[in-house]
Amino acid sequence: MGPLQTLIYGCSRVWETRDKRTDGLPLTESPLTSVLICLAYLLAAKILGPKLMANRPPYDLRGALVTYNAFQIFFNGWMFYRICCVTWLKGYNLICQPVDYSDNEDALQAISMGYFYCISKLIDLLDTLFFVLRKKENHLTFLHIYHHVCMLLTVWIGFRFISGGQSAFLPTVNTLMNIGVHFYYLIAAMGPSFRKYLWWKKYLTVFQMFELACIGLHGSQLLFVDCGFPSAISWYYVVQTSIILLLFKNFHSKKYPTNNNLQCRSKMN
Repeated sequence: MGPLQTLIYGCSRVWETRDKRTDGLPLTESPLTSVLICLAYLLAAKILGPKLMANRPPYDLRGALVTYNAFQIFFNGWMFYRICCVTWLKGYNLICQPVDYSDNEDALQAISMGYFYCISKLIDLLDTLFFVLRKKENHLTFLHIYHHVCMLLTVWIGFRFISGGQSAFLPTVNTLMNIGVHFYYLIAAMGPSFRKYLWWKKYLTVFQMFELACIGLHGSQLLFVDCGFPSAISWYYVVQTSIILLLFKNFHSKKYPTNNNLQCRSKMN
């Protein structure tokens, strides 16, 4: 068997382990769909979008931004509530909660919320579209792009293979965090007169780093506790959260340098 045949055979074996209950749902049926969406997103964000906006003035999207962020607050709040109702309020174990692969009502509700969470990661890509249309190129950082692509692929993997159970931790903390993030963007979109209420901006990134640390620690415990989860997915969670956490830490250090850093820079200058 040649290398290509070995790869195809290996991928087929992995694909057969998917949760068959998630088959047939639009935009999540095939891994190729998610990959193509990510490629189209990268093309639009880094090439086509900036090229189309090069000779155009930035759009004033205040109304659209207010509406979009208000929707995101409501949508993430609803998902957080529903996820808690079918998981944590039903006695989920924070240390080890195996995936329920049965067809009982709670298990199917977890599948439903996993699907909504997948769709929410597609909706999140509009953040980048708004930056492009407003010509906010400085916001299109590697962290921003990588985070969106990574979350889209990670959530798809979780939904298709381990929907529910231990994996419910990620959407729980992430939807809660997104409420705060979009609340910040909602106030910012209301205009300069509201910026005085955004004094807590620098703490938002700290909360995001704390969220990532919690997700990474929660995923890493599965490397030591036998909970029926594939170790490859646990390692994936740990590696990806570590990468994004470092990127957020680097962003925070550059955006909000400490007094010691400022003193060192002034001496160097």
